[in-house]
Amino acid sequence: MTYEERIKEYALANEEVVVMTAENRALIRNLPPILGPRLIDTGITEQTMIGAAAGLALRGRKPIVHALGAFLTMRAFEFVRTDVGISGLPVKLSSFVPGFLSDGNGPTHQAIEDVALMRGIPGMQVFSPADNEDMLLMLQAIWDSPKPAYLRVNTRPSVVPHQPFEMGKAECIQPGTDVALLCHGMLLEQAVEARNLLQQHGLSAGLWNMRSLVPFDTELVLELAAKGIPMVCIEDHFQIGGLHSILAETLLANSQTAKALPISLNQRWFKPGLLSEVLRYEGFSPEQMAGRVLEFLGMQPNEALKALVSKIQENTFDE
Repeated sequence: MTYEERIKEYALANEEVVVMTAENRALIRNLPPILGPRLIDTGITEQTMIGAAAGLALRGRKPIVHALGAFLTMRAFEFVRTDVGISGLPVKLSSFVPGFLSDGNGPTHQAIEDVALMRGIPGMQVFSPADNEDMLLMLQAIWDSPKPAYLRVNTRPSVVPHQPFEMGKAECIQPGTDVALLCHGMLLEQAVEARNLLQQHGLSAGLWNMRSLVPFDTELVLELAAKGIPMVCIEDHFQIGGLHSILAETLLANSQTAKALPISLNQRWFKPGLLSEVLRYEGFSPEQMAGRVLEFLGMQPNEALKALVSKIQENTFDE
């Protein structure tokens, strides 16, 4: 099933649903003749769309809005904060091409501070599915929630089977006792391969899909900290304000400490290109991430991994 099929199904079953877009129809291109006046395209006017969505929500409608992540979270931020957030209205924000999924776009179109912005709004729920299957599993709970919500839309194919979604809970892909890889969004695909490489080095590497960022799985990270398991936060987001910050805030609020490594964008925008090139250039290939985790743990990569990382570094696209 696709996102479009799921939202059509939901809208047809719930007459109060209004689907909106700011001239970004990639996810819902076939819905206008089906939903008629319940599909509203405001044009390239993200602020207007959010203001209108808030007004509809005040009158009992359930707006699900769509726009490019960078413009939905930045251009319309004041409207999301003021019209939706302060009133606590159940407007659902579907963010298209967030993070590295905007691969070929430059900094103006990169949503890599979106989690920080959205979770800074009191009452806003934030979700980051690993792939299309994971996203479909969480849509019902998100859309049924009485709170405003931000979703990092991800339609990539799945690399692992997913468990049913539970709001505020992480999904355990594989348990481990030597290191815990905490990942959200599309980088789960690379994290799975990185975990396999770590296993080849004799490590018991756990992997968790942190699909629900707000609310967050506090219980999981406190349990890992209590066991002394080092944690690695993997995300296509700025280091400040994302998963690494959520982890640090959670530990501090509960008087806990842990050894933690962020694998994220260290306060700079990424170089645009094909997704595979972006991942290699920015150091997010499975081999590069596994090498960083081994270094973090005070271990040396084997010769095979060294050779792979060296080859990747030689073939990253030019400045």
